[in-house]
Amino acid sequence: MALENLTSGNFNDKVSASDIVILDFWAPWCGPCKQFGPIFEKVSQEHPDILFGKVNTEEEREIAAHFNIQSIPTVAILREGIVLFMQPGLIPEEGLHDLIRQVKALDMEQVREEVKKQQEAQQQG
Repeated sequence: MALENLTSGNFNDKVSASDIVILDFWAPWCGPCKQFGPIFEKVSQEHPDILFGKVNTEEEREIAAHFNIQSIPTVAILREGIVLFMQPGLIPEEGLHDLIRQVKALDMEQVREEVKKQQEAQQQG
């Protein structure tokens, strides 16, 4: 799938068409974002089965607000539309590879059950 610039115009289509999505929330003026960009791009080339999406928070404020982005860079990982991981700060290359291994190894049936339980608890509380 490779690296994609995601916008409000293509975000839902691209994300819903992909099993695993890794998002890089960034801005052009952000120093750490500039450091993380090449790491994100390199790892994206090694995982063609994953959508690596870059979201410019200056231009795509709606998407950033939806994910409640408070600082950048922030990496979010989704699988089957479920946000599994979100962390601000620069993630080293090996750390990103490790996260991908963990996400691929997850039993998504178990994850969906856990999400369902959490949603039910929130509705009751």
